Amino acid sequence: MALTPMDLVAAAKQRIREVGTSEVQAALGDTLILDVREPEEYAAGHLPGAVNIPRGVVEFRIETHPIFQGKKDAGIIVYCQSGLRSALAADILQQLGWSGTVSMAGGFKAWSEGGLPVSS
Repeated sequence: MALTPMDLVAAAKQRIREVGTSEVQAALGDTLILDVREPEEYAAGHLPGAVNIPRGVVEFRIETHPIFQGKKDAGIIVYCQSGLRSALAADILQQLGWSGTVSMAGGFKAWSEGGLPVSS
């Protein structure tokens, strides 16, 4: 029986740590923030200080991005629109040795619905 995308997300969530928006807000400025949404989603609004590397290429681009170079042990909060792509991204990044990677539960939707600061 083939897996569904949601099966993959559920499995990823068993292997990663998710953090809530209040924990992310408290970490702003002290932690690297990675937005794995598509560039047009990022352009429409993102967390303050977030760096955009889309989910489809994050594995290939994170090591060469100047913000992340040499920081495999740094804390990185990954988010997307709803928390699904970020769970997958956090899981694969951890497998690649990015040990401080966590996913923001609820994604940008939860962040913006909570009235938290958004940059454009």
